[in-house]
Amino acid sequence: MSESSATRPFAPFEWMLSLRYLRARRKEGFISVIASISFLGIMLGVATLIIVMAVMNGFRKELLEKILGMNGHLLVQPLESPLTDWKELATRLSGVQGVRLAAPMVDGQALISSPFHSTGVGVRGMRAADIDKQASISANLKQGTLDGFDEGQGIIIGKRLADALSVRAGDNATLVAPRGAVTPMGTTPRIKTYRIAAVYEIGMSEYDSNFVFMPLAESQAYFNRSGDVTAIEIYIDSPDRYREFRTLLTKAAERPIFITDWTQRNATFFNALQVERNVMALILSLIVLVAVMNIISGLFMLVKDKGRDIAILRTMGATQGAIMRVFLITGASIGVVGTALGFLVGVVVCANIESLRQFVSWLTAREVFAPELYFLSRLPAEIDAGETTAVIVIALAMSLAATLYPSWRAARLDPVEALRYE
Repeated sequence: MSESSATRPFAPFEWMLSLRYLRARRKEGFISVIASISFLGIMLGVATLIIVMAVMNGFRKELLEKILGMNGHLLVQPLESPLTDWKELATRLSGVQGVRLAAPMVDGQALISSPFHSTGVGVRGMRAADIDKQASISANLKQGTLDGFDEGQGIIIGKRLADALSVRAGDNATLVAPRGAVTPMGTTPRIKTYRIAAVYEIGMSEYDSNFVFMPLAESQAYFNRSGDVTAIEIYIDSPDRYREFRTLLTKAAERPIFITDWTQRNATFFNALQVERNVMALILSLIVLVAVMNIISGLFMLVKDKGRDIAILRTMGATQGAIMRVFLITGASIGVVGTALGFLVGVVVCANIESLRQFVSWLTAREVFAPELYFLSRLPAEIDAGETTAVIVIALAMSLAATLYPSWRAARLDPVEALRYE
């Protein structure tokens, strides 16, 4: 049969032979085992890559939202003189277009205690109006309210801190600051009891267990501030435009200030997260690579085992292209089906990641995702369409590339040599 009269590419008989070779008989069981391992390797590799990338994306998104929900996108601190003009400065900074909130605050450290427990906390003095505009706090109050916060001497604490102290809204807690009143005997600690006005829970253990909010005026008195504040937190509509706002805020301040943006304040944390994400992707890609190597070895063994069949097909008129396509379809089927199932498994697991975490925790009677270590109270997963598409395309490309050389070797097999000793 001449090349011109040959059957069209990917004819039904080519598909029939390819699928037949995937269903090994008894004597070809070892080849079938290799094909199954290759299939499982690609499926698990693709699924694991999708799951890990989604979890890492979820980590970054959740942490970014919570960190920037609690802390401003830019922090304005004084230069040359204290921020005694904080009211006027906050008004000027709020007037910059795109600034959502300019919140003056007093930062300090203290020891909080109850009759049951004590621990160190960060104390932040803020106005009730500013806390109300901070959705991460005001929208997540579990107990109590902000009513009368500025006028009273109440404090707001996180849910984990309240649980650790065994207190709730309406109970009392004592704050101890190392720098209190100055006496002839030296500086004495300041000890004061406050009523717990409200309890919040934002879902990030770092903040739910370590931050206390008190009225701005009360914090100035408690930390011996002479009518000034520590800094002004700036919240903007577009966090990614922080460079542009640095210039605008500096002009609007009309006094020497020092500005720190959110990327500088959290650079080490997010850089470490990005490095971990890239390394995990690289390591898990090796699973797919090992599976691809199995496809190559399996096809080579299949070609060697089917040498007689290939020779007979060639003498019956099958072209080299037809033989190559038969083995190409055989190897590619493993990669395509494995990648497709891996994608489905990855998506299903990502959609139910928190339920699976709870099930594994219940099954092993251990905390699989400790909030104290990972900052978040739940396991997040955010599938990125671009990254998932890249994983699928790379897995398919590697699978198809792995079939080319064995298929070419099968097509180049000499029928005379293959049948010489038959």
